[in-house]
Amino acid sequence: MFDISNKMNLEAPTSTVLYSIEEAIKMYRKLSYHNISALIPDITVDQGLILMIIARSNKTQSEIADLIFKDYASMTRILKLMITKNYITKSVDSDDRRKTKLKITEKGEKTLKIIEPVIKNNREQALKNISEKELNQLYETLNKITQNCQIISS
Repeated sequence: MFDISNKMNLEAPTSTVLYSIEEAIKMYRKLSYHNISALIPDITVDQGLILMIIARSNKTQSEIADLIFKDYASMTRILKLMITKNYITKSVDSDDRRKTKLKITEKGEKTLKIIEPVIKNNREQALKNISEKELNQLYETLNKITQNCQIISS
């Protein structure tokens, strides 16, 4: 349990709320990976998320990288692997040759149909016994933490 008196205690980093946030994220990713890989062993949580983003938007590679908190080099490696595994294709944009288009393959579409219910169940499992009021408060609190951590550029 988080002890508010330890808010600034550098001697106990594992008892801070920020540690708890990181722990919750890691446990959720572990649950997600376990449940997804049981059905599709060659896809990662990030790759599944990328498939979902591509299916629902026209985002560029760099926009997707920002959405999933990946640097551009990592994003390039992930996409290359997804192309090799035949989940997506990448082509030059005919309107702007500096841009590329990402498209889901038939295998990618089939994979989405399999993993989307798994992701829904993962989210339900993770948020079980948490009220809407608690979720709204959590969103507000996490947004404040995010704003507090933003680096102001001049």
